[in-house]
Amino acid sequence: MGMVMSFSRVTPAELNRIDANPENVHEFLWSLDRDGEPDGYLDKAWDGLRYLFEAAHLGLDLYMEGESIGSDGTLSAWDADLVHRAADLLRSTPFERLARCFDPGRMTAQNVYPNIWYEGAEALDYLRVNYDNLVRFFEFAAAGGSGAIMSFG
Repeated sequence: MGMVMSFSRVTPAELNRIDANPENVHEFLWSLDRDGEPDGYLDKAWDGLRYLFEAAHLGLDLYMEGESIGSDGTLSAWDADLVHRAADLLRSTPFERLARCFDPGRMTAQNVYPNIWYEGAEALDYLRVNYDNLVRFFEFAAAGGSGAIMSFG
């Protein structure tokens, strides 16, 4: 299966509810009905995107941003301001800028997860699709004044 990352849109009220009862975050996220909305599912592309963001000096860390929820480091809360900042940053960063940082040899040598970078153009397309999904998710969440929950595992 492997390690995946996803973002779930939450309203400010839902974020407050999560803050008040962090033990039930997983159950709460499973109960959300967000059909028809852009999802923030990144599959295993999270580390490849992390590499590109870092190499391009984007200033956004999908794993480290937000406020940690619980003690296991698998969930973090992004308030509406952080979601808005991320949406602005991603919207203003064309994937072509990130693609210039794509270096299969270096990514493989640095053990960037998952180990698919030798596939070249196919791996870059995988990152592009997930980046485009991420941009749509953050734009949608920011437009509604929402926050987000990052899930990792």
